[in-house]
Amino acid sequence: MMMKNVQTNQAPAAIGPYSQAVIAGNLIFTSGQIPLNPETGVLEGSNITEQAHRVCKNLEAVVTAAGSSLARVVKTVCFLADMSDFAAFNEVYAQYFTEKPARSCVVVKSLPKGALVEVEVVAVRDTASDG
Repeated sequence: MMMKNVQTNQAPAAIGPYSQAVIAGNLIFTSGQIPLNPETGVLEGSNITEQAHRVCKNLEAVVTAAGSSLARVVKTVCFLADMSDFAAFNEVYAQYFTEKPARSCVVVKSLPKGALVEVEVVAVRDTASDG
């Protein structure tokens, strides 16, 4: 199976040896997005609500660049630095993932750059798309 790397300047550049996303067949697999501002590369937001909005906007930019949308996300994996942020995170998450994809949400000891949240997704790609 042929894989195609996805890159957009509308989301933060990869900060390591990986791609923002990979297209494999009609599926898009994103790398985890933390709340980095794509223009500055600096962590954006001081609380879970602000950071979750930035993460979702970053994911939206990546899946759009890959020829899909958040409405076509079938699976998310969410990492929180603190489970007490779960309810506030869900409030923001529900605004972006309106189709209610399958999800895992776990707490981890720490996230890159001290982020409070990281999310990765699997989305279905419009097979008619070139992206």
